[in-house]
Amino acid sequence: MADASGATLITTGMLPFVVLLSAVLTVPVSVALLALYRRAVLRSMAAAGSAAAREPVRPSPRVPPPAAELQLQAVSPEARASTPALAAAGHSLRKAVAVYVGAGLVYALVLGGTWMLLARDSGFPLLRFLWLLSCYAWPTVLAVGLIAAVTRRQRLQLGGLYFSLLLALAVAGVARNAELSLGQLAGFWLLTNAPATVLLLAFLQRRVRAVGPLILAFMVVAITGSQLAVSLVSRSDAAVGAAVGAGGAFGLGGTGTFFAIMALGAVIAAIAGWKWLQWLGRRHRERRTSDQALTLDAMWLLFGVVQTIGFAFEGILWVLAGLVAFAAYKLAARLGFALAGLGRAAGKEPSLLLLRVFALGTRSERLFDALTKHWLRAGDISLIAGPDLATTTVEPHEFLDFVGGHLSRQFVRDEADLARRFAERALGPDPDGRHRVNEFFCHADTWQPAMRRLAASADAVLMDLRSFSPANQGCQYELQQLLDIVPLARTVFLIDPTTDRAFFEATLRRLWQMVAAESPNRSLPSARVAVLTADGGGEFELAPLLALLHTAAAGAA
Repeated sequence: MADASGATLITTGMLPFVVLLSAVLTVPVSVALLALYRRAVLRSMAAAGSAAAREPVRPSPRVPPPAAELQLQAVSPEARASTPALAAAGHSLRKAVAVYVGAGLVYALVLGGTWMLLARDSGFPLLRFLWLLSCYAWPTVLAVGLIAAVTRRQRLQLGGLYFSLLLALAVAGVARNAELSLGQLAGFWLLTNAPATVLLLAFLQRRVRAVGPLILAFMVVAITGSQLAVSLVSRSDAAVGAAVGAGGAFGLGGTGTFFAIMALGAVIAAIAGWKWLQWLGRRHRERRTSDQALTLDAMWLLFGVVQTIGFAFEGILWVLAGLVAFAAYKLAARLGFALAGLGRAAGKEPSLLLLRVFALGTRSERLFDALTKHWLRAGDISLIAGPDLATTTVEPHEFLDFVGGHLSRQFVRDEADLARRFAERALGPDPDGRHRVNEFFCHADTWQPAMRRLAASADAVLMDLRSFSPANQGCQYELQQLLDIVPLARTVFLIDPTTDRAFFEATLRRLWQMVAAESPNRSLPSARVAVLTADGGGEFELAPLLALLHTAAAGAA
């Protein structure tokens, strides 16, 4: 009886402590490490690569300006168009949502069934089971939001739909059972979902989401190790005596020895945790999982642990229901991806090059977040690393290289290294149907050849020129290269009220007069380039931008 009580105490005491403390520490640790990561990236970007990367300056031959006048074609925000790739991307997104909804319902079935089994003396009221199923399906709602919702309106609609269903079940339950009240049902939902939801916010903020799951996993392992070390030592009088003696040899008192045991346990567990992170990084590098799948797995595992802590009062083994539910979710998701064919390439997959003004900050992050939810369902995105997205686009293996002191491996050193990295781009979908972001880390003297190579190979190019002004010399270079290398029909410019519109138009027309002799645009009878104007708010309509980009990519097919 004492052993069972001790196990229950550990489960309901130590386990919540481990999860809570791990989640609380995830945010500051992630923020600190990502700040260091960003600083290291910026420092390496400012440095020079190898001498082999520096191309000799070749004067361009003097040629007359193109016969056609460059026209900036303003695209209406209401414009819509459809292409096979755009339709395929939407189909892939809907299938992914369906798979995760199905897997989430399997998770909810396991936990709801466990709850009903523990309360088997009251029979099997169908309405109660549906209520439990809805409560345990809350992580599924969050997952759908992460996968597909782009705007605040979409997230509110999703939440409204879920809570409307929940309210309908609650009202029906109260109507059938006079002993129930809406307050009791609301309290049950909060007890079931609020703790894990609050903890979830610790690692799903946009600024730490890229590495939050990895940091959370590491924190759980390290803190668990510290608690287990104390628990193991305290189980034996001999072990306690040995620990006190060892602590005394180093001049530690009782309190100092206690914290030393915790620190030693944390260090040993941290070593194991680091190996686990390296294993996760290898799985990501080998295309056996995606960054989005890692995030969602961490979310469901967190809910599975937190939601079943109370089950320990019915017996220690009942706590395993959370892990069983998580395993059932993983199995259902993997099976769903395979049956839906999401991991298989479907025809020509367009490649997008994203160029932008590096000073956009959160506006770059919001645009990138929206694009990755939709475009990555059709094809890959290539970009040159910059300070605006340095901590948003970081992938697990890149972050682990930084933590391990090997960030320099990620940077393009010279033309040969650029050619190798270009050939090794991650193309095709991951098992969940999502394509990759191919980020090129460049030194001060390697970004220009990288930009030209990426522009020449892209099916579509989006250049985000919000906040563009005469200060953006690098963007002016990129504009010239786009005119020289990329057919105008494959290029889309995005501007807003913060763009110096007069300077943008004058610069584009001036550069057009100097377009290279070998440019595919010189012989165009009519030279038009698409310009989409955003309203300058925090969010803008993504549909016309996606339509433009897919139309541009379709012309390259």
